[in-house]
Amino acid sequence: MQVALSGKDRVPVEPAAAFGRRARIGFPGQDGGDVQKGSGRPLAEGAGPGLHFDSAGSSFSGWIRGRRMVEPERQQKGTNGRNGSSAIVQQVLRAFDELEKEGRPLGAAFLTLRAGYHALGEPDRMRLFLEMLRRVEVSKASVAPLIEVLTQCDEGDPRWPGLLADLRRRVLSPRLRRFRKLAHIPGGLKFILDFRGDLLAAQREGGVELGALDADIVFLLEMWFQEGFLYLEEITLDSSYRQIELIKNNDMVHPMTRIEEMGRRLGKDRRCFALYHRLLPFEPVIFIEVALTSGLARSMEEVLAPAGEGSRIDTAIFYSINNTQNGLAGLGLGWMLIGKVVDYLRGENEHIRTFATLSPIPGFWKRYLRPVLEGRKTDARLTCREVAGFFSKKGAAMVRARSEGEAGGDEAFCRALARILGEEQWVRDEELRRSLEGPLKRATYFYLTEEKTGRGKPLNPVAAFHLGNGATVAPRHIHFLANPTPRGLQESCGVMVNYVYDSDWLGQIRRTFQWFDLMEVRGIFRRR
Repeated sequence: MQVALSGKDRVPVEPAAAFGRRARIGFPGQDGGDVQKGSGRPLAEGAGPGLHFDSAGSSFSGWIRGRRMVEPERQQKGTNGRNGSSAIVQQVLRAFDELEKEGRPLGAAFLTLRAGYHALGEPDRMRLFLEMLRRVEVSKASVAPLIEVLTQCDEGDPRWPGLLADLRRRVLSPRLRRFRKLAHIPGGLKFILDFRGDLLAAQREGGVELGALDADIVFLLEMWFQEGFLYLEEITLDSSYRQIELIKNNDMVHPMTRIEEMGRRLGKDRRCFALYHRLLPFEPVIFIEVALTSGLARSMEEVLAPAGEGSRIDTAIFYSINNTQNGLAGLGLGWMLIGKVVDYLRGENEHIRTFATLSPIPGFWKRYLRPVLEGRKTDARLTCREVAGFFSKKGAAMVRARSEGEAGGDEAFCRALARILGEEQWVRDEELRRSLEGPLKRATYFYLTEEKTGRGKPLNPVAAFHLGNGATVAPRHIHFLANPTPRGLQESCGVMVNYVYDSDWLGQIRRTFQWFDLMEVRGIFRRR
C-alpha cells in the first residue's frame, strides 16, 4: 500500500511556518466543518437519548468512567442523481474553469463544483474525468511556436534559459493550476483527496487510462504531505472521544462493533499512533495499532491479551494499519508511518529489538486456494496435485472420510478439501485441524512467496506492501488459526503471518524521507 515523496520539480510554496495563520496562505485550507466524521455508524450499542457527552474535548477514559454518550447524527452523503446528469457534468466543468479566472471569488465556484460532483453517479464521474482530460489541457497551438524557436536556438545562446523557463510555464497542466487554487479554499484539500480516491477506483474498475489526471493531483499531494505538514500523535485513553471513534470506525483490518472494544487496544502495552496533516487536524490520514509483547505474537488472541505482569517486552507487533483517505494511496505514508513508530518506540524502550506485523492474508481462500481446489482455470502456479502432495496418507484419508466425497485421484481429493474448508465446522474438529495445519501453512507460504503479479510483485497486496518495504517472511512466521473468527476463516482459513523488519530497514527510510527525523511527535505524555 509505493511512490516515495519526490523533492524534484516542485512548485514553490510558502514556508511551513505559515501554518500558524489559519487558511490565509498558499496551502490547502482548513475547514473544521468539512471534516469527515467517520462512517456514520452508531457510537456504541445502548446509547440513549437525554444523555450528554462532549465528544470534541472530553477523553475516552472519561467516557468509560461516566458512561455518558449520545447517538451521533448520521452523515449524509451526496446523492447520485441521474436526471440531467449530462447538464451536471457540464456545470461541474464550468465551475472548474472558474477557478482559472483571475479576480473571481473562488468560494462560490468551489461550492458549485463540490455540490455538482457529489450529485454524480459513478458512470457520470467517469465522463467527468474523461472530459477533464480532453478539455482542460495544454493546447498544441500554445507550445508549438516556442518549441520551434527552441529547436533553432543554441544552448549557449543567452536566450536559452529564458526560453526553457517559458516552455515550463506553458506546459504546466491547467488542471494542476486549478487543483492548487482549489486547495487554498477551506474544505478543498478534503475534496481533492476524495476526488482522487474516486479517480483511482474508476481507473481500476473501468480499465480507462486516467494517469495524466492522477499525476496532476499526485504532484501536489507529494508537496503537501511532507515535513512541516505532517505530525505523529499517540492515541490514548485520554484522547478525545471523537478521535477514539474515528479509529474505531476506520479500522477495516480488525473491525469493531462496539466502541468499548477500543479499551483492549489502548494501554501501557497496547498502543495506537496516528499521522495527521496540520490542515486536517480532526481526522488522521493513516493510523497503526501496536501490541508490545514478549516474542512474536502468533494469534489475535495473543495480541489483544495484555502482557502478563513481569513479562519482559522485547517485540513490537503491528497488527492493524489503516489509510483513512483513499486519495493518498501510493504516496508511501504507510511505510513512513511504520518507520516513525519504530523510531519512537526504540527511543522509549531500548529492550524492544524486534519489529514485526501480525497480518491478515486477504484473498487467500476465496480468490486463490478455493478456485485451485475446485479445478477452476486460474493463473495460479499452485496445482491441485501439489496441494494433495502436502498431505500425509493419514491426513488425506481423514479429509476424504470427513467430506463423504467420492473416491478418486487428486482432483476428487481437492474437491473434498474445498467442501470442508468452505464450511466453518472443521474448526471444531480437533483431529481434522491437526491434519489440515501443515498443508494449509505450506499452501499459504507458497502463495505469499511464489505467486506473483505480471510486474513480478507478490500477488497478495499485504505481502507486496511489507515485502516491498524491506520485511522478510519465513515458514515459521505462518500461523495456523491465528484468527478463527468468521471473517478470518472466510479470508484465509484463519491463517495469519508475521512480516519481520530488520535493523537496516529504518536507515533505508531515513535515506528515502530526508525529513524523517524532523517530523513532530505529539502526545498526552511520554511513557517511561
